[in-house]
Amino acid sequence: MAVTLHGFIAYLPLFLAVSVVGNTFTIDYNNSTFLKDGKPFRYVSGSIHYFRVHPYYWKDRFLKMRAAGINAVQTYVPWNMHEVVPDNYTFTGIVDLPKFLSLAHEAGLLVLLRLGPYICAEVEFGGLPAWLLTFNKDMIVRTSDPIYLARVDKWYSVLLTTIQPYLYENGGPIVMVQIENEYGSYFACDYDYLRFLYKKVRFVLGENVVVYTTDGNTDSYLRCGVINESYATVDFGVTYDPAAAFKAQRDYEPKGPLVNSEFYTGWLDHWGHPHSVQSETAVAKSLDLILAYGANVNLYMFEGGTNFGISGGGDDPPYMAATTSHDYDAPLNESGDVSPKYYAIRDIVSKYLELPPYPVPPDTLKASYGQTEMMFVSTVQDALSTLCPEGPIFSTYPLAMEDEKIKHYYGYILYRHKLETNIADGELFTKGVRDRGYVMVNQKPMGMLYRDEIIQVKVMGLAGQYLDIFVENQGRVGYGVAMNFMSKGIIYNVTLDGHLLSGWEIYPIHLEYIQKVERSNRFAPEVSISGTLETPSIYKGKINIPNTADQPRDTNLDMRPWVKGQAFINDFNVGRYWPQKGPQVTLYVPAPTMAIPGDNFLFVLELEYSPCSFNTSCSALFTSVPYLNAPPEPDDY
Repeated sequence: MAVTLHGFIAYLPLFLAVSVVGNTFTIDYNNSTFLKDGKPFRYVSGSIHYFRVHPYYWKDRFLKMRAAGINAVQTYVPWNMHEVVPDNYTFTGIVDLPKFLSLAHEAGLLVLLRLGPYICAEVEFGGLPAWLLTFNKDMIVRTSDPIYLARVDKWYSVLLTTIQPYLYENGGPIVMVQIENEYGSYFACDYDYLRFLYKKVRFVLGENVVVYTTDGNTDSYLRCGVINESYATVDFGVTYDPAAAFKAQRDYEPKGPLVNSEFYTGWLDHWGHPHSVQSETAVAKSLDLILAYGANVNLYMFEGGTNFGISGGGDDPPYMAATTSHDYDAPLNESGDVSPKYYAIRDIVSKYLELPPYPVPPDTLKASYGQTEMMFVSTVQDALSTLCPEGPIFSTYPLAMEDEKIKHYYGYILYRHKLETNIADGELFTKGVRDRGYVMVNQKPMGMLYRDEIIQVKVMGLAGQYLDIFVENQGRVGYGVAMNFMSKGIIYNVTLDGHLLSGWEIYPIHLEYIQKVERSNRFAPEVSISGTLETPSIYKGKINIPNTADQPRDTNLDMRPWVKGQAFINDFNVGRYWPQKGPQVTLYVPAPTMAIPGDNFLFVLELEYSPCSFNTSCSALFTSVPYLNAPPEPDDY
């Protein structure tokens, strides 16, 4: 078992050198309050997910939280980002949890740590590692299934040991830990599973840290989400009747502090749906009533951040993929700037908690770097030796990404079949792909396949040519019973003119190698007969950043009129773009992903159609202004 604990080792001396005599955080049931070091205490917390904010900016965000009177930070722990490969754990980079905890402590913030193992959080598979799906196709996650519990037990052992020095009683900031998440909304209602998590926490962390659960604020949710050993809290959005909103918690916790663990300041976005907003007036008025009622509250989100790379999840039914932006219409926007909602919340919090004696930190500098000229590099097929260095997996029929032979869980995968006969106007059929498939013959696009839609694509080709289906996994569902049926790729057999196709080569695509792709011999991708699709291809451009002392700065990548794909700044996977679908048009690019001095490059995998014409260059725009709230109009191109 390889354990990477760079952050843990670096910050451990901070706590070992601290005298912690008398550090206590407990629940006073008789007086319905928390006690911090024996004195009544009430928290107003804000949610920031460390994996959605570049580590360079964690300190900035904490200072802005404190400037608003916030005295605690709440975050989830995404298992799938810490254990990407079974038994190989990482706590560095954007998942350097020890560093995040240390910086929160330095800023004077307590920490409410949501351990999972399931977190929802609108992330891929609700934060569970997709490799769980390879162990047993009949395994039910979030239950006492022995295979699932064995993996949870190993992960919890590593996680709990890592965070133990950061407990409040040990001189750190962690005062409360949450097990699971909104378990009462899950069908299983497995109390043994919740007790297993609770006992594991107590075994490693001891008897002093407050352990809690969070569920929706009705008795039906709490019924399966609560065990006697943990403290029950609830979540809800804007309300003008706190007594009614907290009634369900009081039904299960007749005494003790009132806690709203997720007071919604906004909501997430999905591709193809309107941008979510929540007025600062409504949020502030409701927050005032909740605090006047004497409750503790966590603002979810305080900064939404970004689903960098391919980390965003999906909802179902119907299936809706989360956008790259997780702005959430939060008090701090996606790039960490304060909003009118921030000041409205700050005014309310100041009525109940003392504001620190320093001003609100300034927003980060933004830059418009203008047009970056882009050049075609290669089609995906021509770059297979680089993007799939291990070579293809051979199979009689298509295999899902999670199959034991494939074990490629995220992003993209290519399925290839060699045509045995000439096809003049064949009908290619499958029940659907997970989640979007691009059908090509000899690299010429023929059409597209969509998740859960029965579509027939007309194909033509010659014997010996390759039929390719390039599939994008847009993110696994993050909650509900559908989590247990999350296979991706091609999960049904494929027929051509009614004949079952056998003999497939399967290429897992590793986009982390996109920088290494060399220019191919062809000048441009193939174009469909309709002229609306091109072969999925890679493009590259050099970013024009002035070599001055205040560079680089945060910026936003506007990919119009490109259609759909994945963008990288140097080796950093910024995320998915899909401006024609919206509501998100621009991608947030944190300044630390670029370097001065030195060259900075934009790499793009365009799936559908680029603005590049034959053998000429085209461009992408870097602007200081984000555009998150509407699909582009045709005249915007």
